[in-house]
Amino acid sequence: MTPPPDHSITALRERYGARYRWLLLLSVMVGTMAAIMSSTIINVAIPDMSQHFTLGQERAQWVTSGFMAAMTVSMLTTPWLLARHGYRRTYAGCMWLLMAGGVAGGFANHFPLVLAARVAEGLAAGVVQPIPAIIILRAFEPHEQGRASGIFGMGVVLAPAIGPSIGGLLVDGFGWRSIFFMVVPFCLASLWLARRFVPTTSPGGVAANPQGAGLDWRGLLLAAAGTLCLLNGLVQLQGDTPAQGLALLGGALALLLLFVWLQRRTLKARHHRPGEGADPLMNLSMFADRRFAMGSIVAFIYGIALFGSTYLLPVYMQMGLGLSPSYVGSILLPAGLVLAVTIAIVGRLADRQPTHRLVSVGLVLLAASFALMATIDLRQPTQIIPLLVSWAILGRIGLGFILPSLNIGAMRGLERSHIPQGSSVINFLRMLGGAAGVSLCGIVLEWRVAAHGFRLDTANTSPERLAAFSETFLMLAAICALALGAAWKLRAQREAD
Repeated sequence: MTPPPDHSITALRERYGARYRWLLLLSVMVGTMAAIMSSTIINVAIPDMSQHFTLGQERAQWVTSGFMAAMTVSMLTTPWLLARHGYRRTYAGCMWLLMAGGVAGGFANHFPLVLAARVAEGLAAGVVQPIPAIIILRAFEPHEQGRASGIFGMGVVLAPAIGPSIGGLLVDGFGWRSIFFMVVPFCLASLWLARRFVPTTSPGGVAANPQGAGLDWRGLLLAAAGTLCLLNGLVQLQGDTPAQGLALLGGALALLLLFVWLQRRTLKARHHRPGEGADPLMNLSMFADRRFAMGSIVAFIYGIALFGSTYLLPVYMQMGLGLSPSYVGSILLPAGLVLAVTIAIVGRLADRQPTHRLVSVGLVLLAASFALMATIDLRQPTQIIPLLVSWAILGRIGLGFILPSLNIGAMRGLERSHIPQGSSVINFLRMLGGAAGVSLCGIVLEWRVAAHGFRLDTANTSPERLAAFSETFLMLAAICALALGAAWKLRAQREAD
């Protein structure tokens, strides 16, 4: 009987030679494209879905926030899943779940089923997203990591760059359900690539160990409960029960403190009794490295700005400017293409230029793009589209400076054994910021629209109503400016000295 082929990372390297690391990166890039597309493309369908299910703004927002809450929490399980089941089983399982969520959401006839499908997609997307950074930092030499990150980032952003354009056409032509089915071809392609190029081994080339350390369930439950309290609290603040919202935010803070205490206790227990119990979900000793600590702060604030604006821009163009979904997609397409090119260029710079400089430049450009949105004036209709395209491109250039640099720069000081957890934590904090950012934009927008005497769910494109959107963009600009101090401290110690 012929033995099954060896799909360990050592065997695959011998089989495919030096090009194997690029084939592996391509394989996980396709799945990550599907995950990122599922997280962002839904925004162009929110107005259409809101009308179909007669949803208010705060309930419709949970289509995005529910996905991001699930994605945020599941990221912390990636190191454990990789150690127990290896790259291939973990990655392929996520692709099957992501595809099942897309199909179920597309056929759902009730909003709770749509929301459940989005949560399933979020769980899969969360586990997948830390994997590429782990591969780049382990499979590539330090002088190649920026280039690899740039090529990976260029491929990944093409999905959300082209996605809104295709998504807008699909919504106009076939309705909101068609958006859910867009992930299916990407998932099928990623499953085929995984069978050929993704190893069965765990990070570091060691065999997967299903009998290894258990999952820190208590930490995971605390993280999930804290995230839900945070998001629910932010939603309640914009509703009719602000006192309940403040209570939930207080609960989120208490759960955060309890989570930190539990992680410290779990880490000490593992030191005293090696081989027993569960590894901590978040190894807090990593924050002793200054670059990682500062990178975590930047990642959180950057997540607020990135995902908040990804939610806000389509809503602004449709509800503030009265543009159709397909038109919105065509306006955002040039910015997405510029982002892909910028990432490829900056990826090469990241191997030679200091991380703190690239990230700081990116934050300045991103803040400027938000602030300049306030210059769009309905009384000058011929300037609206050119300015929208220009400011969107400026912001995407800023993102292109940040994306290839932040993860690698923040984790270069970590021990190799901490890279899987470091990648999960950075992604977790970025997505936690993103989940909060979506809710925060909804809160500020609803508040400012009401302050100007309007309702968000009514058709109106007056200058006064547009001012509410401008004020929300200015809030995002201020948040980006806050991250600059932490970004400058991403310098290596010898540069700071």
